[in-house]
Amino acid sequence: MQTMPAHAAHHDDREIETLEEFDATVAARGTLAGHRVQAVDLTDRTRELLGTDTAGAVFLGCAMREEAAAKIRTDGALVFPPVPGLPFDPYRGHVYAPDELFESLADGYEATPDARAYAWFQRTKADRDIYASMLRAVHDDSVSDALDELLSGARVVGVMGGHAMARGTQEYAGAARLGRELARAGLTVATGGGPGAMEAANLGAYAAPFDDEMLTESLELLAKAPHFTPSITQWATAAFEIRARWPQGGRSVGIPTWFYGHEPPNAFASHIAKYFANATREDGLLARSNAGVVFLPGAAGTVQEIFDNATPNYYESRGEPTPMVLVDRAHWTEKLPAWPLLRSLARGRSMEVRIALVERIEEVPEALKRLGG
Repeated sequence: MQTMPAHAAHHDDREIETLEEFDATVAARGTLAGHRVQAVDLTDRTRELLGTDTAGAVFLGCAMREEAAAKIRTDGALVFPPVPGLPFDPYRGHVYAPDELFESLADGYEATPDARAYAWFQRTKADRDIYASMLRAVHDDSVSDALDELLSGARVVGVMGGHAMARGTQEYAGAARLGRELARAGLTVATGGGPGAMEAANLGAYAAPFDDEMLTESLELLAKAPHFTPSITQWATAAFEIRARWPQGGRSVGIPTWFYGHEPPNAFASHIAKYFANATREDGLLARSNAGVVFLPGAAGTVQEIFDNATPNYYESRGEPTPMVLVDRAHWTEKLPAWPLLRSLARGRSMEVRIALVERIEEVPEALKRLGG
């Protein structure tokens, strides 16, 4: 079951993001003029670079030999060299995979690229260094570009909810079943990419190609490490054990941030678009949820997301309003009464027929269908 278009079918054909694309372009066109080459190791392509026109090209973070770099600069190309000593590649051409962010997990979470990127962020964010902030911005822009390419043509449903929802609870199991059902309906599940409700929805999408038994067993195994505290290592290791036991799970997207660095990304999203800037991440997640957003019970972050999503629906600034489904009547009318405010906002506007409050997670797919018209 394919819920996401194959990667890179839709990117600008002047963009080159792999060595294969580089070789194919040189062979087919005989020129690199005006192209953008992103994070490709060209150390062994000196002959091609010396013999090909690169006028107006831009090379972003491509390793290459000095003679090649000198020649293409003379052609009038721009060369942004790789930045040594960084725990991340600011020019990356693709979003992350869980294996990439959690590499070296066997040595403890602190050893992983994810933890090292957060440590770098902590070190540099306070010193107001223009260079560090530029690297973060370039990285986040590269990730957004890669995410747009990945999701081109996909019908994306956002699932929002708090990180506090523990593995082993009924709520977690419900959120996982929701993710599975949405993925089976041909939708791409997108979450904030963190633990709790977000992980559960990504797990559900991962479980979509398998039978009921796989999800039941997975939920039992995960319950042994219910929360990412006190040990992120144990929490993440449990997820990778499930991925190893049931490989080739369904695809989904997680969009987390190093801004909340204490909160690790979950390993069930097949594609992880991780950002330094939380505002870019929040807005990007909601803006890409073109088939609607589901709000599971959460706290301040989820309340913020409800109204971050309601505002463009209210003004129709992104076109026609998209469906919004809030889950758990008592939570959203009494504990945190966001629903009465949302309903009052929507009254008399085109978004009024696109919002719903349901009691149970099981009612969500039907509500999304109904609101989507």
